[in-house]
Amino acid sequence: MNRPRSIQPPRDPGDRITLIGMIGNILLLGLKLLFGFISGSAGLIADGIHSASDMATDLAVLGGMHLGRRAADAEHPYGHGRFETLAGGIVAGILILVGGFIAWEAVAALQSGVVNFPGIPVLVIAIISIVVKEWLYRRTIRVARDVNSAALHANAWHHRSDALSSIAVLAGGIGGLAGWGQADHFAGLIVGLMVIAAGGRTLAVVLHELTEGGLSRDEVKKIESAIESVEGTREWHYLRTRRVGRETFIDVHVLVDPGLSIVDAHRISTDVEEALHRACNRPANVTVHIEPDLEDQRKR
Repeated sequence: MNRPRSIQPPRDPGDRITLIGMIGNILLLGLKLLFGFISGSAGLIADGIHSASDMATDLAVLGGMHLGRRAADAEHPYGHGRFETLAGGIVAGILILVGGFIAWEAVAALQSGVVNFPGIPVLVIAIISIVVKEWLYRRTIRVARDVNSAALHANAWHHRSDALSSIAVLAGGIGGLAGWGQADHFAGLIVGLMVIAAGGRTLAVVLHELTEGGLSRDEVKKIESAIESVEGTREWHYLRTRRVGRETFIDVHVLVDPGLSIVDAHRISTDVEEALHRACNRPANVTVHIEPDLEDQRKR
């Protein structure tokens, strides 16, 4: 008798946390839209739309990570990591568009003088959303840092922006209970602006990588210290860094004693590579070019 196969969870931690986030977004979407329409809360409905956009970004992130993990080939000799970066760009673009829509709707409601008094259920749903989305942010950002994923980092900020927007909805609901009928619409406007800001920050990070931006100054300092710590390294120059998806690329020219044998020079090159791998503490592609320590080389 054949036993049914057990469904194995995705091995990549990025896949796991993204699927967990998708389940959370589905539950929050249902709660927010249901109670938003029942209570007539513009802020809660806007927050529900934001949760719906989270599901779209979850799909984009899963697809980007899947493509980004493909091995290098003849057409992509440096790998497919930029697909994951592009997924982060899609998330950022969706954030900006959704934030603009939410802000536009809130401004239109304020100009028309619409008043609304959401009630206690809105406050309860907002509190649930804050707790769930902040938890998802912390889990996702931790995984994003562990695996060095721009897409996961963008998705984490999508969770954080949802938590912040729920705080705005909570404030609007409290204002409504206090008798301020337009507090909910002001909350929707704040939601939109915060989402746009989160999308802008994320897009800046993505564009930095896509335009061949180097690593941060702190990361470069660690790399420089690692090179100088290797015995036999006299000087170095032409240090270049960049990031392709989850992988860091480092190129450097190292000057050594011109009297060394090829074997000894190669050993220093290998030592530098190993030191840089340890300094990066994440997947790294290192190229070390050995040169003789001569005056003309130093002038270069």
